[in-house]
Order: sequence, then C-alpha cells, then structure tokens
Amino acid sequence: MRFSVVETGYDQRQVDHCLDEIGIRLTRLAARAEGTARAGREWDEIRDEATALRSLLQRLDLGDAGRASRGVHEAEREAGDLLNRARVELDAAREEARQVRERVYAEAVQARRDFEAALYARRRREARVDQLLGGLVADAVPADTPTAAAGVPGSGVPATRIAARGGADAASEPPGGRAGIR
Repeated sequence: MRFSVVETGYDQRQVDHCLDEIGIRLTRLAARAEGTARAGREWDEIRDEATALRSLLQRLDLGDAGRASRGVHEAEREAGDLLNRARVELDAAREEARQVRERVYAEAVQARRDFEAALYARRRREARVDQLLGGLVADAVPADTPTAAAGVPGSGVPATRIAARGGADAASEPPGGRAGIR
C-alpha cells in the first residue's frame, strides 16, 4: 500500500480508508469462519442423531435389520462427508485469514518504515535550514536610515517617521506606529 506523504506524515484519509477496508475484509472472513464452524457443529449433531436412530433400530429388531443398518450406515457416511467438507472450508477460511493478517502486518511495517524515513528526511532538511540561517549575520540598521522607497525621487514616501511628521515629537507615538488606536 502506498500513502501520500504530507507535511506532517501520511494522508490521514488514505490511512483511515485502508484500515476501514482491512477491517471489512477481516469481518467477512470471521463471519465465514464462524459459519463454517457452525456447520461443523450441525453435522456433529446429525451424526449423533443418526447413531441414536441406529441404536434404536437395533433394539427394536424390526425384522429387516440389514436394510435398516445399510440406511443408517449410508446416513452416517453422508454425515461424515458433509463434516469433512465443512472442516476443509473452515481450514481454508483460517488460512485465508492468516494470509490477510500477515499481509496487513507487512504493509503496516512498511508504512511505518516509510513514515520514519520521511520524518528523518524532514528533520535533516530542518537541521540544514537551521544551520544555514544560523550562519547569517544581520547588521542593525539605525532608525533614521532612509528606506529604498525613500530614495526614489517623487515617490512621496518619507525616509523616516520624523520626516513624515515634519519633525514632530517622535516620542509621543506608541510602539507599533499607530497613534490614537487602542
């Protein structure tokens, strides 16, 4: 399974969808396994009932015991065949569930490895940016230095706040540059 890598890991919707799909498949497999097990119990009950009927026939001794005995043996054989088929289906369902479980586990392990690799790469990029930005030296600019816009003739932009007010008292303005707004 492949998930899109986003800034903080994997796309949560994709991961949730994948987990929902796996949950549905496991539920279906569990239902099949339960149905097969239930069928096996029913065949055990049928076999027990056939055995009880055979013993009843033997006690009654109806005269044609050979024919009744053949019918009982045939019923037992049929019940045994059905039971064997149910057991084969149960084993197949268990094997399929095991394979799905192993595949999902392997995909989860791979997704975790991919996530950790992406996270490691992101941390390396972050450390590199910090290293690059840490090496920059910025000189302090005096407050009365004209800006680039002030150097353009006719722009109407004053070089400093003092020039903008025509030399008025700069100390009366609160920090932030907006006098009178609270």
